[in-house]
Amino acid sequence: MPGRAANLIEIPDSFWQRDQVLDALRNRDVGRLFHLVRQYAGISQTRLAIACNMTQPKVSGIMHGAKVTTLEVFERIADGLNMPNPARQALGLAPLPEATPTSRPDGGIPPRDTLPDLAAGSLSGLLGSDLADEEDGDAVRRRTFVGLTGASLFGALLADSTHTGPADAIESLTTILATYSPAPDADVEHLPDLTTLAAAVARTKQGYQACRYSDVMSELPPLLTHLQTACAVLDGDARLQAFTLSAEAYQVAGSILLKIGDPGLAWLAADRSMQAARASQDPITLGSSARIITHAMMNGGHHQAAAQTASTFAATLDRDIPQHDPESVSVYGSLLLRGASAAAKRDDRHTAHELLTEAEDAGQRLGDDLNLRWTAFGPTNARLHRVNIAVTLGDAGTALDLARTVDLEKITVTERKASFLIDTARAFLQCGKHEKAYLALRAAEQMAHEEIAGRPSTHRLINDLITTAPPSIQRHAEAFGRQLGVPR
Repeated sequence: MPGRAANLIEIPDSFWQRDQVLDALRNRDVGRLFHLVRQYAGISQTRLAIACNMTQPKVSGIMHGAKVTTLEVFERIADGLNMPNPARQALGLAPLPEATPTSRPDGGIPPRDTLPDLAAGSLSGLLGSDLADEEDGDAVRRRTFVGLTGASLFGALLADSTHTGPADAIESLTTILATYSPAPDADVEHLPDLTTLAAAVARTKQGYQACRYSDVMSELPPLLTHLQTACAVLDGDARLQAFTLSAEAYQVAGSILLKIGDPGLAWLAADRSMQAARASQDPITLGSSARIITHAMMNGGHHQAAAQTASTFAATLDRDIPQHDPESVSVYGSLLLRGASAAAKRDDRHTAHELLTEAEDAGQRLGDDLNLRWTAFGPTNARLHRVNIAVTLGDAGTALDLARTVDLEKITVTERKASFLIDTARAFLQCGKHEKAYLALRAAEQMAHEEIAGRPSTHRLINDLITTAPPSIQRHAEAFGRQLGVPR
């Protein structure tokens, strides 16, 4: 029972705010936590054992290196130590229903954005388990957390409830998207500096790939305004470069709008990207912008047209580039991957795997995992798409087998890594492995909060998990969804 230790031990509130304690919680290092409790609260092993419903030798063993791995034991320890909700969440547990984390005047655990990124090796334990296990509630509570005990995964998930998402900037972005020319009073006495504009576009691309969508959405309106002016007042090669930069910036806008569920504006941004790409007279830029058009088609359910469009633009790019370089190969391969995803959405297995194979060939030609033209294309990205397509086709077992072969160290783009974790969660959910689906989603949220909190598609996935999970996992999934503001 929560609070059973109230007459046995007294731990001051300040204890749970110590950096050492936070680090132990996030690493799920119970031995270290017990040592800290003894050091700062003077609690003996016997009293710890009684409070946490353990034996004294068990407590001693934990303090000397034995690992706690089961959810049930973590909950007994949290209850026995009367952990406040922020500490429970730092340990990876759901908050108690009657408690309110915001009631602590000092704010409790520091914000989640102070935590490190997901360690590359952490997911291997999640993917290395036997999928034949049954998953009733008692079994889930007995089983381990599959080795995912690093600070990188079980950091505090304390996103501010007043967190503002990218939707806050939509109104100003809408105005810019609807403006097809610079303002009449645009300053033409001082020509735009393309170097500065190129750096600004690069920052939005980097922000998008880092899943900082809110920041990028606030940067896009003034940037697009400056780019419109540059396209209007520059001439010659400078004007062509301005159109190339505009095409890239509109790609970013369209991509974020699709993620946050605004298909109408996303279509407008995608169209503007294509217009700018055509004006740039650069076939690689045109092929790159075709990716966002294809994505918008997929989002609207036009999967056959999307697959055909991607294939057509890939073939056109291949024809128009007499001598391919790494940039053109990256865009070509990315188009094929987008087409394969679209084909999978309409259950066209043959086309999906055919395009995947062509993309993998392009990845081998490229030879490495690069991020040219912001494609993140390479052999690893092609493999990530194989996982995604297997899940889309309902082949969850195949998806997990493929996921086990992915080297996370080679996924350098946060957005790609988070998407991979989401696909892994989908595969686990298809297999009925609710605990693992929950853990994969938590890992994705830790590294890319807005990729989870701001996307309707991930909201649906979390609700599917809540609906189908056994009670022991359902409670944690519900708390996770409430914390992220997921509508039910």
